[in-house]
Amino acid sequence: MQGGQMVVEGPVRLSSVLTSSKLSFLPSLTKIVGTLGPKSRSVEVIEACIKAGMSVARFDFSGLDSDYHQETIDNLRIAVKSARKLCAVMLDTVGPELQVYNKTAKPIELKADEIVTITPDATEEPSSEVLPISYAGLAGTVKKGDTIFLGQYLFTGSETTSVWLEVLETKDQDVICLVKNTATLAGLIFTMHVSQVRINLPTLNEKDKQVISNWGKRNNVDFISLSYTRHAEDVGELRAFLRTQNLHETQIFAKIETVEGLKHFDEILQEADGIILSRGNLGIDLPPEKVFLFQKSAVHKCNMVGKPAIITRVVDSMTENLRPTRAEATDVANAVLDGTDGILLGAETLRGLYPIEAVTTVGRICAEAEKVYNHFRHFKRIDKHVGEPMSHAESVASSAVRSAIKVKAAIIVVFTSSGGAARLIAKYKPPVPVLAIVVPRLKTISFKWTFTGSSQARQLLGVRGVYPLLTSPDMATSGELGLKLALDHGKSVGLLKPDDQAVVFQKIGDSSVVKIVQLEG
Repeated sequence: MQGGQMVVEGPVRLSSVLTSSKLSFLPSLTKIVGTLGPKSRSVEVIEACIKAGMSVARFDFSGLDSDYHQETIDNLRIAVKSARKLCAVMLDTVGPELQVYNKTAKPIELKADEIVTITPDATEEPSSEVLPISYAGLAGTVKKGDTIFLGQYLFTGSETTSVWLEVLETKDQDVICLVKNTATLAGLIFTMHVSQVRINLPTLNEKDKQVISNWGKRNNVDFISLSYTRHAEDVGELRAFLRTQNLHETQIFAKIETVEGLKHFDEILQEADGIILSRGNLGIDLPPEKVFLFQKSAVHKCNMVGKPAIITRVVDSMTENLRPTRAEATDVANAVLDGTDGILLGAETLRGLYPIEAVTTVGRICAEAEKVYNHFRHFKRIDKHVGEPMSHAESVASSAVRSAIKVKAAIIVVFTSSGGAARLIAKYKPPVPVLAIVVPRLKTISFKWTFTGSSQARQLLGVRGVYPLLTSPDMATSGELGLKLALDHGKSVGLLKPDDQAVVFQKIGDSSVVKIVQLEG
């Protein structure tokens, strides 16, 4: 099984287990995506999350509108300035998600072995007997014996707040179901997922397009998480739409949530800029014992081509508890050892009681796992996958990482405009931070001359181990000044100390070169 080897570097000593974890300015190489919402939208909480290690702020449009999110992103900008750290913005689309609207917000108690009817009749009030949904074609899609899952946040591990239904029969547009477990549904919106059944709705719906063309364009979002990506064509359609909105630089992360997306994973990976493995829905579509197999295989494939892989649903219990379970902590560490670039926190920060602690805890677990990650084995696997002959850029990038490992460098410094050089180095998962000096460049976008750089810098916040620093355009012609800026910044944030060595990846003329710099004692 590809990606299944144990990538721990040597035996873990007991003394390292008993040693207290120490957080530096950079809590982990693995990135943390935090979903902002009711419990995490104030300036104070956002700033604390950024300082704790959140590098990407996610905005979920499933249940909250543009006005609400605009207030939140305005607070994010204030928090970023106060924290003096970059934070990227990710817009999460709704896609073909089925929802039950509980307008009264009254709790609905469903009891095992009772019957409930799912109907597209919006005039019906949700109750223990009937559940109205936002889709008229369900009866024509499901068959007897199919499984339907319903819950406020699709908590597969918290069955008192979510329910399994078994389809008994269909009558016209209604679906008659048997309730399999007792649960109380609470909230305004319940999400419905039909296991291994294709819902005949567009991946990019009209609401998504409206949100992107208004809110997304206004805020120049860095990433779009394309929910329920099922085919490579879904990514192509979104990219074409982004061009019509002059969002040429926005990157697309394909969110894999269903067996259909799994079947077309290779083609999707080729088209997308990154992958999000949405394990909440995947845990429903797949048998539980198969989820880890897909995770390891998918992350391995992302690693081989140098595209970010982000894992979801890791510390669900921290929505209501200050500490994760032992299994959750191990799950986070295993994701890091698999080679994932980032951990996405959903309900934990959106509505959880401890959003700051969730970010801090995940960062600490990631940092500990990174200490025992077998970087050399990963390097060899990438090197073998790339094969020969290597491109010049790939050869120099791999040499930079090899040099950093050999001389035990403290950091790798890379100068880049597009972010491509930094991603190429990060592909080899170096054991040290990659300080990317992003130099703006002048280019034409929609017949207008403009400097690029800010989006490219923020987008590197989704890549494991890369920490971008946006500089001025004149650094493109002043290499020594740029290097001094990089080293001074490294010292100011605690990445470098006297007598440390730094590996520098720099473009000179048409060639890329690597050199080693020794800091003065």
